[in-house]
Amino acid sequence: MTHFGTHVRTKREALQSLEGRSFSLRQVAARVDIEPAYLSKVERGEVQPPSEATISRLADVLREDRDVLLALAGKVSTELQDIIRHRPQLFSSLLRELKDAPEHAILSLVREVRDGQW
Repeated sequence: MTHFGTHVRTKREALQSLEGRSFSLRQVAARVDIEPAYLSKVERGEVQPPSEATISRLADVLREDRDVLLALAGKVSTELQDIIRHRPQLFSSLLRELKDAPEHAILSLVREVRDGQW
């Protein structure tokens, strides 16, 4: 699994090489409303990943999926926690059953649910 900070730095630097200075460490930190020194430490893995709110803002700036960045940080969004809390036994069973399923099977299931094809 990719380390959170490494992923953030790689994504930011890729955007910087494509789009220029607006993705410099200082510019991204300013748009996320954190100190550049803190973002640098996050990217180097010197501090724990930031809060859910900060990760969400970072995901928006880096054009990343919030849940993916949260997962890389070892976190689950409050929204997903609420969904699981609503029916904990069903969702825990579902996740355990899907744990070893191939990706194409999970994608098929997601499409069925999304399209309402029960």
